Amino acid sequence: MGISSEMRREDSWAKRRESLLIASAYEEDRIRKSRECTQEGVRAGTKAAAVACVASAIPTLVAVRTIPWAKANLNYTAQALIISAASIAAYFITADKTILECARRNSHYDKSA
Repeated sequence: MGISSEMRREDSWAKRRESLLIASAYEEDRIRKSRECTQEGVRAGTKAAAVACVASAIPTLVAVRTIPWAKANLNYTAQALIISAASIAAYFITADKTILECARRNSHYDKSA
């Protein structure tokens, strides 16, 4: 069922060997830093999404149980959409900001200007 991880590794090595271009140490370093920025963004986004989930779930669930209008109009799907929308937005906004900040930190612009 599917391609084993061993076969995938072999394919990636075969593609790398077939390439006519060889990355310099500088390019390898930039690729590594790019991956680290992405991972840092994912971690920060996940933390923000977890906080947003709790921060939006508690008032939503309390409102549905105490406010008559919310009790009548917000079914389970609406509650889930409210909570997940906050979590998704927090994830992407935080991940984007973190990746951009990391990219700025790793850029080699002339800092004297």
